[in-house]
Amino acid sequence: MGILDGIVEWVSEQVMNALDLITTSVLGTLGCDMNTFLRFFPAAETMYSIFVATAVGLVLLNWIWQLFKNFGLIAGVEAEDPVKLSIRSVLFIGLIYYCDEITDLVLSIGGTPYDWILTSELPALNFADFNAVLITILTVISNGSIGIIALILLLVLAWNYIKLLFEAAERYVLLGVIIYTAPIAFACGASKSTSNIFSSWCRMLAGQVFLLIMNAWCLKLFTSMVGSFLSNPLFL
Repeated sequence: MGILDGIVEWVSEQVMNALDLITTSVLGTLGCDMNTFLRFFPAAETMYSIFVATAVGLVLLNWIWQLFKNFGLIAGVEAEDPVKLSIRSVLFIGLIYYCDEITDLVLSIGGTPYDWILTSELPALNFADFNAVLITILTVISNGSIGIIALILLLVLAWNYIKLLFEAAERYVLLGVIIYTAPIAFACGASKSTSNIFSSWCRMLAGQVFLLIMNAWCLKLFTSMVGSFLSNPLFL
């Protein structure tokens, strides 16, 4: 069993080193800012100006169309009040123009608790020691192939942690898509018939920021759990 134990130990060390690398790289780059998103999707910044121009054009077209429909009121055609329509259209054109500042403000507000979570103090953690701790515990309760059992438990831990990391990355990409398509959502708010789309977009933005913060919290909580386990491995 000496060769098998050596192979198991080497594989376990590689798995834990990979976890440590992924943790450092992913948590270090994700956050409530779009720097990483633009690094991987540079075309989003160019297309953002296209979305702004398109959104302003849609608002102006809706404004002209609704004013034109007012001339058909005699024939029973429904149309929005021209005064309220004009105020709403001018308001949302201004919101579209300052859309990037608005979204940056939301991201800065959401990024504050995110940074607090990432910079919170946790017990020192060395992933490479985790396999040794498992073997120590399982030696007490088992007399079989301890190395294989420890490796299985280690792979289960690694797989669930990687899933948490990929979920955080997925939330970040979705947040970037929502941010850089924001002008179109603001354009929908200029019309009474499509205002529900704008309301849904606002809920999506708030939800994605909240879920991104919760993902960071779960990752730190997971790391804290492993650190507590390592500091007192016999609590099981």
